[in-house]
Amino acid sequence: MEKFTKFTGIAAPMPLVNIDTDMIIPKGFLKTIKRTGLGVHAFDEMRYNTDGSENPDFVLNKPAYRKSEILVAGDNFGCGSSREHAPWALADFGIKVVISTSFADIFFNNCFKNGMLPIVLPQEQVDLLMKDAEKGENARVTVDLDAQEITASDGEVIKFDVDAFKKHCLLNGLDDIGLTMEKAASIATFENRMAAERPWV
Repeated sequence: MEKFTKFTGIAAPMPLVNIDTDMIIPKGFLKTIKRTGLGVHAFDEMRYNTDGSENPDFVLNKPAYRKSEILVAGDNFGCGSSREHAPWALADFGIKVVISTSFADIFFNNCFKNGMLPIVLPQEQVDLLMKDAEKGENARVTVDLDAQEITASDGEVIKFDVDAFKKHCLLNGLDDIGLTMEKAASIATFENRMAAERPWV
């Protein structure tokens, strides 16, 4: 997993509330177990018309937001089913940060495991960033995980909270497998000892 430290990207406003995991990645695209290739289907039913053409009114289809790396979203983002394909699709699209007043618990935790940072802020601060995002390509926002700060395009700094362990994992690019591999030497020592002590196992 890539390390998440500090980056500057375009923020896209998505003020809808209760964006669920089926809206993020419809069930028809859940046949794969690969984390790549799902970005083209992110928000599929909002992003495309029934004939497969792009919906020009959808925010991520607008020229200013095609390369967005930050979503400023409405309340209760990622609700619905527990499908891990939802953060996979967002990450594959290029989203690194989602900002909202609240998230569904499973989606929230899955974001960290897939290298994304979900940030919970009070409504007034989300509203400020939503308005900032409406500036289009000029809405370049800086997210500094180490300092736990968001710097809006006008220079305003907003502090955010993040669990210390989850922060450590993102800063060091550690998913569940990476965390396990940090203990590889200890695991090997244990396995060798068990093999010597219990060769029949």
